[in-house]
Amino acid sequence: MSTADKDYGEKRDFIRMTLNAEALIHLADQTPLLTAQCTDLSATGISLVASQPLAKGTEVGVTIESPNEQFRSLDARARVLRCDARDDQSYQLGLEILSLR
Repeated sequence: MSTADKDYGEKRDFIRMTLNAEALIHLADQTPLLTAQCTDLSATGISLVASQPLAKGTEVGVTIESPNEQFRSLDARARVLRCDARDDQSYQLGLEILSLR
């Protein structure tokens, strides 16, 4: 069962970390698609603000570089669960983490 199939309470059982980090969204073949701002991260999902919309169900790669050499960068395969237009002409993306690389 994916996190999309779980009820709201279950989705919030994971610790969420507020971030302000640049993220690179890319296609499966590593072709860069766009940059976004990561605003929230949990064990199962990523929240991003992007300048372009992504269709629900799209599978992408997400890379967030670590600012510290002691910690690995985040490199995940994820699926778009939601894409909401914001007032400032940007889009709030909710992604489900499918796997970490």
